[in-house]
Amino acid sequence: MPGLEDLYREIILDHYRTPRNRGELPVPPARHAEGHNPLCGDEMTVYLDVTGDGDDAVVNDIKIGGQGCSISQSSASMMSAAVKGKSVGEVRALVHKFKGMMSIDVEGEPTVDVPLGDLEALQGVVKFPVRIKCATLAWNTLIDALEAAPSDS
Repeated sequence: MPGLEDLYREIILDHYRTPRNRGELPVPPARHAEGHNPLCGDEMTVYLDVTGDGDDAVVNDIKIGGQGCSISQSSASMMSAAVKGKSVGEVRALVHKFKGMMSIDVEGEPTVDVPLGDLEALQGVVKFPVRIKCATLAWNTLIDALEAAPSDS
């Protein structure tokens, strides 16, 4: 379906050219994590403002920084738009579903089902296995940021 591929390509390019949620949040109180893909040099930083505890905590704000290819940067932009305002449980389910779409084995089933929406535009990446790490860099960094203990210093 060439029309669908063109639409997906346009969504990816739009997020690359006009990334959403770029910037930083003050640490503390925000959590943050840094990721790096040594194969290509892509770098990612994720800042999270999370309130509450456990899976019911809410991602109030997210900012992303870094540099890299169009796939890593557009994936980060789409991810940031998709998780903002969601509960940590929903975010974890979204990460699970996204990694499944990228043909990455993930253990267990997510506790909630979440739609991928525009993130489905990245499903073509699986045809290029070397690019899967580009698409998932932001997602892995997001999980690291979620697991980072909020700092008081």
